[in-house]
Amino acid sequence: MTSQSQPKPQPSLKSKLKIAYSPCPNDTFVFDAWAHGRVPGAPRLDVTFADIDLTNGWAERGTADYDVLKVSYAVLPWVLDEYALLPCGGALGRGCGPLVLTREPGVDLRGKTVAVPSERSTAYLLFRLWAADVVPGGVGDVVVMPFHEIMPAVRDGKVDAGLVIHEARFTYQNYGLHALADMGAHWEDTTGLPIPLGAIIARRSLGPDVLRSLADAARASVRMAWDDPAVSRPYVLEHAQEMDPKVADQHIGLYVNEFTADLGEAGYAAVRGLLTRAAAEGLVPPLGPDALSFP
Repeated sequence: MTSQSQPKPQPSLKSKLKIAYSPCPNDTFVFDAWAHGRVPGAPRLDVTFADIDLTNGWAERGTADYDVLKVSYAVLPWVLDEYALLPCGGALGRGCGPLVLTREPGVDLRGKTVAVPSERSTAYLLFRLWAADVVPGGVGDVVVMPFHEIMPAVRDGKVDAGLVIHEARFTYQNYGLHALADMGAHWEDTTGLPIPLGAIIARRSLGPDVLRSLADAARASVRMAWDDPAVSRPYVLEHAQEMDPKVADQHIGLYVNEFTADLGEAGYAAVRGLLTRAAAEGLVPPLGPDALSFP
């Protein structure tokens, strides 16, 4: 066998694993202990920070050389052949869903233009499911724009409404905007399930032993952060993009919870429920019966 045809060596527990997650406070809080080598026996990490729209694309195209990625749950139907969903480390919750914002309260969105941060995001799936239920005839144009441009665009009348996530829940009033609807509240009211937002996935080619070690490390890392939140604070604020420390704390409190440590029965039901409903609307491919299984 020539050197060109030899298989690429698979990472082991002795080599650094390449991971990409966002600089958002929930991710830096969760991964602080692990990224800084404080989780005993955990695989070492080579960390890249990237917004979730980038990691979604990397996972879907299979072009990036990352072993572990933080992605939207919405992208799972396209990537689960190559990646396994870890049962921990991600973001699910209650009362933490995306919002639709407008300049004036009570706007009728029929035929209106709505800005969204991505069409491969969980927020977008929740928005489409909400619109199918409550906007007769549907919205008009959907425009994808960078997240940080959405609230100014709504404020300035460039679009009729905007779909926002994360810390915008705490800051949209600063732009003089109104929350027209809460996608998470609609999801919880109609399903009784928590809101699936961000997932941690890892290459299946790492093998069952390494995948289990990744899950163990993620659980240990978040529990260490809970035990002594002050230790992670410098890492969180360093990457919080000038976010007010109080907003960073609210962000962590909202998105890091019991589902981060373990999806559990309710978490898995939420993920399968979202993707099954989205598939029924033609928004994503259907999941196979064992697609969410973990070694």
